[in-house]
Amino acid sequence: MSVRIEGSVGEAVGPVPRRLFGSFVEHLGRAVYTGIHEPGHSTSDGRGFRGDVLELVRELGPTVVRYPGGNFVSAYRWEDGVGPERPVRLDPAWHSVESNRFGLHEFAAWADAADVEVMYAVNLGTRGVQEAADVLEYCNHPGGTELSERRRANGADRPFGFRLWCLGNEMDGPWQIGHKTADEYGRLAAETARVMRMIDPDVELVVAGSSNAEMPTFGEWERTVLRHTAGLVDHISLHAYYQEHDGDTGSYLASASALDAYIRTAAGIIDELGLEVGISVDEWNVWDQRRWNSTEQPELVASGWPEHPRLLEETYTLTDAVVVGSLLSALLRNVDRVTMANQAQLVNVIAPIRTEPGGAAWRQPTFHPFRLVSSLARGVSLRLGFEGERIRTARHGEVDLVDVAATLDGSAGAVFLTNRAPIAGTDVEIRLRGARFEVAAAETLSEAGPVPLPGAAATSDAKGTTITVTLPPRSWSVLRLAAPDA
Repeated sequence: MSVRIEGSVGEAVGPVPRRLFGSFVEHLGRAVYTGIHEPGHSTSDGRGFRGDVLELVRELGPTVVRYPGGNFVSAYRWEDGVGPERPVRLDPAWHSVESNRFGLHEFAAWADAADVEVMYAVNLGTRGVQEAADVLEYCNHPGGTELSERRRANGADRPFGFRLWCLGNEMDGPWQIGHKTADEYGRLAAETARVMRMIDPDVELVVAGSSNAEMPTFGEWERTVLRHTAGLVDHISLHAYYQEHDGDTGSYLASASALDAYIRTAAGIIDELGLEVGISVDEWNVWDQRRWNSTEQPELVASGWPEHPRLLEETYTLTDAVVVGSLLSALLRNVDRVTMANQAQLVNVIAPIRTEPGGAAWRQPTFHPFRLVSSLARGVSLRLGFEGERIRTARHGEVDLVDVAATLDGSAGAVFLTNRAPIAGTDVEIRLRGARFEVAAAETLSEAGPVPLPGAAATSDAKGTTITVTLPPRSWSVLRLAAPDA
């Protein structure tokens, strides 16, 4: 089988935002405790931050991390996580006990150590306008007020200066604590946004959109919420998780086409309303939710109220990593609308990094496509055309056999390719007009990570560059491009 891909270095979808490569840390399972934070671990520093995890996080390359939830935030009292007295609470979202040993100050310090921007979520489930105003004042006001002086007394003399704020989480979902109708949530989000901008005009606000594209309210939820918050928010969120259903690997490998459609539909609604609002895909990943629904939840409830139990600790496969790579390509193809994105989550919970308490930390297969894209996707995302084989899937209809995205940053470029063919290699010809390139490196994923992909070659003429490569079946690959004289 063969396909042809064409593009021009002068035809870009848009700049690649660095916030596209975000991640997520929620007080869920072992994401925090024995994940990023484990006092007494052999690699931990004086603050309890696991050094082996920090090293892997820096290698992975996330740029912004969302915190503290997720479903957790909709019943969270931020005050519990600051100061010397930390009350122990029940977390009804994940049927766990929350010790609050790790809170706002600890996360701000961890984010500094990891060199990531903080995206902080406020509770609009059980709480509302006043609490959001309070935590913003606590975090960002320099001093002289009760809340800002409390922060200083708790060890942070300078304000945290958080810019990104989520107005609640998945408020369209009946599972969400404090679930609301679109009108109820839209009005609350608008009032919260107004007071937050009064306190700090420089904040960027993310209003909660749909929890997934299959929600019966998708579309009308966005219209209603955006009408309430027009002129008050900068981004609207979308959440998207994908899994293999009943052994249908073909549809699973085509998940990126569903993410494309989800984003473009939301973008069309924004345009319909005449607004300039970015799309924040601030939860996305592959996740077999059947296991959580059928196995972990009853066992968890039967065990009482454990502290940081093992939850959602997926063991990922090469096929999962291939799909993650293709989802990253979908985000790159939509940089004209997607302003930021967060893979959920970072450590232990449906995560590219896993740990054992007191033991090792390691990379999962999904670690590798994220690391490569976050490090190589720079400059602009190129607009590409596709010609050639298409395949039919049960869930997504007809899709391109090869999923592709490409970026260009001066004399360096990268092409990201997913071969959806289940058992056959695919010959690919890529024609890039307007510049001469050579293939500096070609890699494809294996279970252990990227390995060299043989046979990738480039020829140049006055009009541009032609690249040929044969992709293994069911694979995700990357070609690193460089100008001949670079």
